[in-house]
Amino acid sequence: MGKLIVFEGTDGSGKSTQFTMLTKRLKRERVDFRKLQFPQYLEPSSALIRMYLNGEFGEKPSDVNAYAASTFYAVDRYASYQKVWKDYYARGGVMLSDRYTTSNAVHQGGKLTGKEREAFFAWLYDFEYMRMGLPRPDLVICLDMPTETAIELMRRREQQSGTHADIHERDEAYLRQCRETALEAAQYYGWTVVPCTENGLLRSVEEIHEQIYSYVMKCLEE
Repeated sequence: MGKLIVFEGTDGSGKSTQFTMLTKRLKRERVDFRKLQFPQYLEPSSALIRMYLNGEFGEKPSDVNAYAASTFYAVDRYASYQKVWKDYYARGGVMLSDRYTTSNAVHQGGKLTGKEREAFFAWLYDFEYMRMGLPRPDLVICLDMPTETAIELMRRREQQSGTHADIHERDEAYLRQCRETALEAAQYYGWTVVPCTENGLLRSVEEIHEQIYSYVMKCLEE
């Protein structure tokens, strides 16, 4: 089998920026890899995800329980694996993914608390990796951004791009819960946490990138 490296982080953590920086650098260094991004919004397999995020099942994330919502995303990943990258990965290919099953842990696990959340983590691992047969990541990079800072950055991005927040991004209490859940999931599953701030100040994107790059190269060399 190949290598699967996943980027995870709450909304507004700069995950997509860091993912893009890494893929560009690896291309310059002639590292052979393929990249993924979830959800696949342009594919039929994401239909239920789009309905969910557009509020067709309820205006709040909590209107759809963690287990039901998780199946929407899992099916989208299963379709991608079977149709796009299964053979390449089986031949030893390197896959870099912007979100993966890890996002169910963060965003859906945040709807639960205490022992219910831990039970969900266990169920999710079994459901996606064991029952559905999706590959387990070799490395998960989890970007940790304080929620207040993430919200400020997201609102600024929306104003500059003219885009509108989905039901996850609009719910500030939910975003705070997701950050807490991400840190719990990182400890539970053994993810690698990369802080986006230091002593209350934002770290530069370049500094964060160098830390991520070192983790990724170590994984590829193993």
